[in-house]
Amino acid sequence: MTDGIEREILTWQGYGDASRELAQMVVDSGYEPDVVVAVARGGLPVGGAISYALGTKGVGTLNVEFYTGIDERLPAPVLLPPLLDTDAMKGLKVLIADDVADTGETLALVKRLMEEHAGEVRTVVLYAKSHSVIAPDYVWKRTDLWITFPWSALPPVTPGKPHPEEG
Repeated sequence: MTDGIEREILTWQGYGDASRELAQMVVDSGYEPDVVVAVARGGLPVGGAISYALGTKGVGTLNVEFYTGIDERLPAPVLLPPLLDTDAMKGLKVLIADDVADTGETLALVKRLMEEHAGEVRTVVLYAKSHSVIAPDYVWKRTDLWITFPWSALPPVTPGKPHPEEG
């Protein structure tokens, strides 16, 4: 990156390894979630990988907007449609998956919402930062650097402009 910001770089291989390690942490703790709720968008790859690794068929998503750019965010996280059927969570063991607990506000919002409806709720993230308002139950790595994830490392594709590596 040429923006002068020191970063934690996660590769696709690193992400695969991290996802399996996180799933192992969940299994080793004895927690057996009925459903994995992925926080969209960054938590979608994490939630999918962990649900496969755990053999958990129940997967849901909650769309939350908070970050608008590098270290730029809205005043508070906002739930976006479509909304998860929280009534269907009654009595279930839920594992909330996200990519990072940076401020922790997004994860805290989703956890509060799930706790109002589900039986037991735990959280899992690839990364946690020291200033997070929530301490996730399962964390692969702790860092205070800005993180570049493999799914968001490149800008969105545009019509007629192949990626430089594609030709």
